[in-house]
Amino acid sequence: MHRHGYKGRKFGRERDQRKALLKSLAEALILRESIETTLPKAKEVATYTEKLITKAKKGDLHSRRQIIASLSTLEAADKLVNEMAPKLTKRNSGYLRVKRTAMRRGDSAQMARVSFVDDLSKKAPAKPTDAKATAKDAKETPKKAVAKKAVKPVVASKTSAKVTAAARGTRRTGIRGNK
Repeated sequence: MHRHGYKGRKFGRERDQRKALLKSLAEALILRESIETTLPKAKEVATYTEKLITKAKKGDLHSRRQIIASLSTLEAADKLVNEMAPKLTKRNSGYLRVKRTAMRRGDSAQMARVSFVDDLSKKAPAKPTDAKATAKDAKETPKKAVAKKAVKPVVASKTSAKVTAAARGTRRTGIRGNK
């Protein structure tokens, strides 16, 4: 049988295990900015993460939710959208580099390091600010600024004493189990 039209590597794993592996490798790559793994996994996680970076550069709510669903933790998704994507504006693709390293001692598997092409330790390019808005803020007195920050106290009512199941963090259960 031929493999024509079959995309992706299987890694000898079931579909859910393969998906979890890619999620965790992509999360580690985003949080640490460089990881070392086997060459086939490195190639696969590079394509997976590049698609996420392209979505993160878009920056709208729908893209953010897709990224959160594609990564294991909210911390990694926030770092990708808020910190990394603004620094990667000069490229349209090719954000990651896969570089072969030594052979693994135990089974002679080819190892590879996946890292970002650009240096992400630098600050993101600053957006031009509105000159009128900054001049207005400079003229404002500290008393006015404090008055703007003052928050109206919250008065407890009878309706706020009732706590819903969603607020407690519990889940509804139905015929198919947890929803």
